[in-house]
Amino acid sequence: MANPLFNESTLDEAAAGWAAPEPGTHVQTQPVAGVPAPVTDGPVTTWKHGMTVGGTVSATAVLLVIFLIAAGFGWAATPATTTTNGEEVYQFPALGIVGIIVGFIAVLVAYRKPQIAKFLGPIYSIGYGFAVGAISRVYESWYDGIVLQAVGATLSVFVVMLVLYRTRIIKVTEKFRRTVIFATIGVMVLYGVSLLLSLFGGEIAFINSPSLFGILFSVFVCGLAAFNLALDFDLIERGTKLGMSKDYEWVAALGLLVTLVWLYLEMLRLLSKLRQ
Repeated sequence: MANPLFNESTLDEAAAGWAAPEPGTHVQTQPVAGVPAPVTDGPVTTWKHGMTVGGTVSATAVLLVIFLIAAGFGWAATPATTTTNGEEVYQFPALGIVGIIVGFIAVLVAYRKPQIAKFLGPIYSIGYGFAVGAISRVYESWYDGIVLQAVGATLSVFVVMLVLYRTRIIKVTEKFRRTVIFATIGVMVLYGVSLLLSLFGGEIAFINSPSLFGILFSVFVCGLAAFNLALDFDLIERGTKLGMSKDYEWVAALGLLVTLVWLYLEMLRLLSKLRQ
């Protein structure tokens, strides 16, 4: 998911704060009469230890594999009870709540401490993977085949957004970036308020309502999550061009996974409304 901490200035500062000197900028010792020329180790090699697209893809693949394995455990660990009508009802396990909290904290710390993102990324994948697996099992018990539909829709949106970004049909400008980030923060605040209201028996009806407005809201949020993918692609591209530390490969990979998980969950919500 797009991180408001990663604006243009912070990326430039992070790149300048660690990056190796450009080839050819090393200090040359001037010859002095009567003093032999210093021995050198030959030409300076090109710096190849910064952030790369390939490295980010590899980190994303690792996190995704861990996430899917944890999701399998979450699916299998979701308890079922039998109703008086003989139907099985699956309940979200309490351990899933722990996974969500741990994963959320891991993301926040990873954004602040990129140097340990390679360790926090797998923690997020395990925690959220377990929770998303349990959530998926509950949805599947309500609507047969909905999980496969949501996965297919998520992958389709990912491919479409990648093509639109690579062909520059969608251009990530500073205005575009600010708009998407502010809208994302607004939706997260709305979800937070809804969560607080639910603790006291209240709710914001249209978030889960199958009404026309509720469906349009879910379509909007799915679109917003899709635009966040464009910001993730832009972060990877800019980080590579700026020569960011390889630590940011894991930060970018984690952000991409967070966006994909959000998009998948919103697809589940939208499809469930349509089925209702």
